[in-house]
Amino acid sequence: MKLTLKVWRQANRTSAGAMVDYTLDGVSEDSSFLEMLDMLNEDLIKADQEPVAFDHDCREGICGMCGLVINGIAHGPERATTTCQLHMRHFKDGDVVYIEPWRARGFPVMKDLIVDRTSLDRIVQAGGFISVNTGAAPDGNAVPVPKPAADRSMDAASCISCGACVAACPNASAMLFTSAKLGHLNSLPQGQPERYDRAILMVEQMDAEGFGGCTNIGECAAVCPKEISLDFIAAMNRDLMKAGFKGAGKRVGADE
Repeated sequence: MKLTLKVWRQANRTSAGAMVDYTLDGVSEDSSFLEMLDMLNEDLIKADQEPVAFDHDCREGICGMCGLVINGIAHGPERATTTCQLHMRHFKDGDVVYIEPWRARGFPVMKDLIVDRTSLDRIVQAGGFISVNTGAAPDGNAVPVPKPAADRSMDAASCISCGACVAACPNASAMLFTSAKLGHLNSLPQGQPERYDRAILMVEQMDAEGFGGCTNIGECAAVCPKEISLDFIAAMNRDLMKAGFKGAGKRVGADE
């Protein structure tokens, strides 16, 4: 198939960017979206032009590196799919395809389609851990974990930190990401001693990174490739309210 690609090109963080048009012919419907970009870059290199910079790693929908806004939708038109899992059979011959990076204050563009997502790492570093004694590995059955709690924790842990929720939100909010990282630990017995302090620290870091607030639009959950539920945002807000009553910044445990 033959496609017209409108790709965001930006040399670095400080330079102005713009959409640039490219025509790509001979695209197989069996190729993935990233393979299509590889074809474009091969043509650009042959023409002695600068190839398009874009992030990728596993190409299996696991790492979250490949995030792109495709025709205005984070990760493209297919639900529960990352960019690398999107195939060209979902496009038609002659289509015009718009390809942009994530758009958020917390995700500054580094080059072309690559953005700096270390802000998400800093949110996790603020409280995404538990304090335990080091030493030999504990017995796997030493702390009983109810199956509903384990299932909920695993649902939250499926978040791959791609940032699609931020890119899709009109407020550029990172609430779904932050609540998933909180829900992963706060659902388990091991996460209870620091539960409320963790909620305060991670949300404060999220705000410090410049992400917007949640207004319950739901775009975040609609584009999440792992279908993280909005229920985690509600749970995070409950923990924040309880943390306020218990006292911000104090190491307190759950007493419920």
